[in-house]
Amino acid sequence: MMSAIFAMLVGILSNFAGQIGPNCGPLFYDVMVYIFGAIMFSVFLLGVNAFWFSVNGFGGDSRERWVSELEKHFEREGIGLIPDNGKYW
Repeated sequence: MMSAIFAMLVGILSNFAGQIGPNCGPLFYDVMVYIFGAIMFSVFLLGVNAFWFSVNGFGGDSRERWVSELEKHFEREGIGLIPDNGKYW
């Protein structure tokens, strides 16, 4: 019983693979593979660009200037400082 179900499933899958694979039309299959490869390569390049921009920033030292401005603001307002031991607790 189990082997009959397995054989039927393999038959259905091979029939489906034959319809969408190279048997469908060699030119269509080649173009489909090339388009899929181009999409995957563009996703890879977008990932590399996103990593590069997250590390280096968009314009030279723009990330460092933003961080320094934020640190100056925190120091001026006293945000994030650890309070004195006797004063608050």
